[in-house]
Amino acid sequence: MRNNYWSAMDCFQTSPSHSWLYPTVILCLFGFFSMMRPSEPFLIPYLSGPDKNLTSTEMTNEIFPVWTYSYLVLLLPVFVLTDYVRYKPVIIIQGISFIITWLLLLFGQGVKAMQAVEFFYGMVTATEVAYYAYIYSVVSPEHYQKVSGYCRSITLVAYTAASVLAQLLVSLAKLSYFYLNVISLASVSVAFLFSLFLPMPKKSMFFHAKPSKDIQKPSSTNAVLEERQVDETPGCDEEKPTSEIPTPSGNLDDSQWSGPKPKNVALRVFVQWFQDLKECYSSKHLFYWSLWWALSTAGFNQVLNYVQILWDYKAPSQNSFIYNGAVEAIATFGGAVAAFAVGYVKVNWELLGEMALAIFSVVNAGALFLMHYTTDIWACYAGYLIFKAGYILLITIAVFQIAINLSMERYALVFGLNTFVALVIQTIITVIVVDQRGLNLPVSIQFLVYGSYFTVIAGIFLMRSTYIIYSAKCQKKGPSFAISQNP
Repeated sequence: MRNNYWSAMDCFQTSPSHSWLYPTVILCLFGFFSMMRPSEPFLIPYLSGPDKNLTSTEMTNEIFPVWTYSYLVLLLPVFVLTDYVRYKPVIIIQGISFIITWLLLLFGQGVKAMQAVEFFYGMVTATEVAYYAYIYSVVSPEHYQKVSGYCRSITLVAYTAASVLAQLLVSLAKLSYFYLNVISLASVSVAFLFSLFLPMPKKSMFFHAKPSKDIQKPSSTNAVLEERQVDETPGCDEEKPTSEIPTPSGNLDDSQWSGPKPKNVALRVFVQWFQDLKECYSSKHLFYWSLWWALSTAGFNQVLNYVQILWDYKAPSQNSFIYNGAVEAIATFGGAVAAFAVGYVKVNWELLGEMALAIFSVVNAGALFLMHYTTDIWACYAGYLIFKAGYILLITIAVFQIAINLSMERYALVFGLNTFVALVIQTIITVIVVDQRGLNLPVSIQFLVYGSYFTVIAGIFLMRSTYIIYSAKCQKKGPSFAISQNP
């Protein structure tokens, strides 16, 4: 049966797939249509309107928490499965989950149906790892930098275009929110069709890796991330010549094992993952950037999940014009511009990076407090613009700092673990603050909690950055003082 499965998957492999261009184009088309969902900026008005007639309390405390829980439960199994089945089947599963999500949104009724929507959307977000990891298994290392930029940029372009289209259709054409979801269903269905034409990879990073003698280390280790370059900063492999870097996780040569070697391949992979993670997080620089990543991503996802409910609370969509699509488009575009510009800023991130994290965390906390206290929807929109653009900017810097000097395998492991930790934190916040079994707070009070949460993050990194700068000054003064005392 297993051989029949791989034969069925390989039948989609066409002769053009040997070129880096073919899989890149197909994957970018999948990314574009999967993100071209004009219904998303107006999800809450749709759910609270006559189509679904759900209350704010039902959405906040019963429906939306399901996404957080399902995402957390599915992330680790999907991460392992993605590598084991070599990406393409998981991308296809993501396409199917998209279709089921929007079919339920269109035709499902009641709280239970919308909870099912959130579960399948949790499957969608958990399987995103396959989209971002697939391309590295079918193109050679010299193309990593180029295709990374293409695959990541196309999703931002699609999300921005979908938000603009949604706003124009709602404001000018007076289109019903129901038909925005019809357009989204059509778009994700096209994405699913493109996923079928992806060539089946011959290898993966861990379970189906090439032998170590065939591995070529890419010339730019941060090519995994974006098309932009930044100054090198020590990562988890700092102070190690290339020849001393251990064989990547997926390459299970006997030579890399100093102790007893587990005979089971899966067990050997998991043991090597643990060893790699232990080595990576031994770098304080990487550890604190990862800590900010996890803490801030948890807060960001929480804000993103409930901000439309806050907007509907400040300015009910049934009684006023709303501009959710325009706000989402501007916030995403502004964040993308800021993220692009940071690649050209020359900063000693090792010395001043955590100060930047502290300062922007203060700004994010201020934006969330503004969103809580203001009664003006435009001020609330402005706070969200500042918050989202600031997060996109900083997460881009964090991506650079963590990924410098990381191999592809370690990149996937560290970023996967950071995302998992962020989800654990977000789940704890959801259970305590949002869930009806917890404090069951109304959405306006929730944003006061989120603002306080980012204030705590700012305090942590303000103390840490102050210590770093003070230590650096002491180190500069130390040698000069010693020289002056030398006769």
